[in-house]
This record gives sequence, C-alpha cells and structure tokens, in this order.
Amino acid sequence: MSDPVWTAILLAGQRPGVDPLAHAFGESWKAKVKVGGEAMLSRVARTLLAVPEIGRVIVMAQSPELLFDGDCAWLADEPRIETAHSDSGIATSVAAIAGSATAPWPVLVTTADHPLLTVPMIEAMLASGADADVAVGVVGRRTLLAAYPGNQRTWLKFRGEAWSGANLFVLRSDRAMAALTLWSEVERDRKKAVKLIAHFGPWLALRALTRTITLDAAMLAVGRKVGMVARPVALPFAEAGIDVDKPSDHALAEQILAARG
Repeated sequence: MSDPVWTAILLAGQRPGVDPLAHAFGESWKAKVKVGGEAMLSRVARTLLAVPEIGRVIVMAQSPELLFDGDCAWLADEPRIETAHSDSGIATSVAAIAGSATAPWPVLVTTADHPLLTVPMIEAMLASGADADVAVGVVGRRTLLAAYPGNQRTWLKFRGEAWSGANLFVLRSDRAMAALTLWSEVERDRKKAVKLIAHFGPWLALRALTRTITLDAAMLAVGRKVGMVARPVALPFAEAGIDVDKPSDHALAEQILAARG
C-alpha cells in the first residue's frame, strides 16, 4: 500500500492589532517578515512542498490573498497551494476544514513563523504516532539548551523532562476533532501551563504540577477523557523548538540559517 497523501495546513494569520515583530521589520503581516533573505511564509511553504508525502498546502489567514506578493507571489501560481480564511480562533478555523474535501485526512498543521523547519523534522512527525489520532511535536529542554544555551522558551514541566512545543501537529482522522475542540477551549491559556493543565481535572493537574507523570502519560490520559489517542513526538532537532516571535528569535534564526549555508 502506498503512503497516504498528506494535507498541510499552514497557519499564517496573526492576532488583532499591530504585531510587534512585523512592526519591528516594517511589515503589516508577521508571516511576511524576512529571515535569511526570504519571507517566513515563503520559506515554510517551500519546505512543506519538498516533502513527497504532502500533496497540498492550505495557507490559512484572515486575508490570505494579501500575503501573496513580493517573496510570496509564487504561491499564487503554485497548483499545490490553496487558501482558507481563518476566523476568531486557530482551533475552530482548523476544525472547519480538517477532514473536508479541502483538507482531507491525514493533516499536518504548522505555522508560518517556523522558518527553521526542515524536511527531516516533518518526516519525523509524519512517521511517528501511527497508532495515535493526534500527535504533537515537542522538543525537550535538554535537547534545545544543549544546542542553544540560555534560549528562552515556554516550558511545560513533567516527570523526567520539560518540554516546549514545536508548532507541528498531526491529525489523522475524525477522532482528532475532539482534540481541536479541546484546543479551542484552552487556546487562551496556551502560555499559562498551570491553567492549561488544571483544565483536565484536579488529579491530572496535581500529578503534572508535582511532576509525577510523564508528558506521554499525561497526553494519553487527556485523550482518554475525550475519546481519542494523543501522543507527543519528542523531536531530536533543537531548531524544531524555535519559532520566531520576537527580534531575539529573529536574530538567532538568522544565525542558524547562515550556519546551514
């Protein structure tokens, strides 16, 4: 049996108001900020299209048509690129198209502010968690800080390790919709670890806060509550945990891309 043809949803929108990173670099849209001489949106889209398993890329933003100029003009003519409009929340926007004719299963979700994304990172996500309805890419603190000491991330602390998200999510079937509903409910608290964990009940929250449960066990427990199987994918790539939200991230990403040559 041949490998499935994946749909990639590329999140390129931004929050209401002026985005600090976009403003710092004279852009209206964060996704258009250049890193390594190329707009982040263009760079991430090229990486996704370089993965043989990915058949189409859906660029999702409030006004995706406004993004396709300059470095990103080629996206308008690429037959594997489509667009979708986002609404008031990321999770509800993804849920509106995931599993539809526009974005059939299985689906990979990533973000335009991930210019360090590579084909091996994506391949690792697609190959992992085959027994899960949902897989979430994460990077361990030891992995990231061994390569980039002092780098500031939001860490979720569990038994044995602390983890940062890699902005990579695999959704394999209709059962993943439960995860999108859950994501929508906690989206406002995504940077507040205590509130996010407490959402899943006092026993699980206590175990997480006392670090007596691993991330893998915690995700399995959360999945059982909503009728799905969810697993983390611990990526061995430090750069997978570095997105570009602020000028210091931008400077680091520039250095890393320059070193890649």
